[in-house]
Amino acid sequence: MAKIKNVAVQMDHVAGINIAGDSTFAMSLEAQSRGYSLFHYTPDRLSFRDGKLYAAVEPMVLRDVRGDHFDLGAPERVDLSTMDVILLRQDPPFDMAYITSTHLLERIHPKTLVVNDPAWVRNSPEKIFVTEFADLMPQTLITKDPAEIRRFRDEMGDIILKPLYGNGGAGVFHSTKDDRNLSSLLEMFGQLFREPFIAQQYLPDVRKGDKRILLVDGEPVGAINRVPAEHDSRSNMHVGGRAEATDLTVREKEICRRIGPALRERGFLLVGIDVIGDYMTEINVTSPTGLREVRKFGGADIASLLWDAIERKRA
Repeated sequence: MAKIKNVAVQMDHVAGINIAGDSTFAMSLEAQSRGYSLFHYTPDRLSFRDGKLYAAVEPMVLRDVRGDHFDLGAPERVDLSTMDVILLRQDPPFDMAYITSTHLLERIHPKTLVVNDPAWVRNSPEKIFVTEFADLMPQTLITKDPAEIRRFRDEMGDIILKPLYGNGGAGVFHSTKDDRNLSSLLEMFGQLFREPFIAQQYLPDVRKGDKRILLVDGEPVGAINRVPAEHDSRSNMHVGGRAEATDLTVREKEICRRIGPALRERGFLLVGIDVIGDYMTEINVTSPTGLREVRKFGGADIASLLWDAIERKRA
């Protein structure tokens, strides 16, 4: 087995993370506990020249101590192909900056194992990849045509409207059949986004929770239920959602069984899917979260399972 020594983490700056719920922190802590040397860099430190990909990396030491969770060494310009593993973990938006970083990382993968596979990350946007499994998802429309969206709402009644490449619950709106603000909302979306929007059938089961299910190498390994606040349709925890322990239903196990082969084919070692009631709404492949919440509620140590999978992949 090819031994792992050096792990670089491409992430938003470590100083700004909330370690209580940060999955990148959990993954990096586990790597450190296995004796790997950690190196930190942000995407703006990437440089490509003469066929080689460089970054100004900083040696990183982590502690699970709120307010004192990291030390960074002096930055050093390194050829990233000398790393054994790179964790591609900066948060979206999934924009041209994000896409460019996947093109650059693709130059060194898989000799240096990038998790998740950068080419497939680029080709599998969360809200589009899921459409490959149309029978597992709610009624969905992707368009920028206001007439199509109005027609869709007339048919569905209540809908959820959101940016196609958004994240974290930003810009998510619940439009009821009697909502008179839809035209203004579409006008605002048209000014803010060049891309199409996504509209989905509103699922009343969201009041019971939006379940995040985590899969490692195509197999479900843990889940957390996220219940929205009383006056919000979004279940994301940083906007007021409440996390609670949960188990997988028969339907959710079936969803995981159906998508597992596609995840493995694409080299997705860590994926988080969102399920409301009987329907999957997103397949998150860019920087899936939920590892620490699952562990907090007595679930599996997903960071450890992930590194087991990475070590097998490196074999």
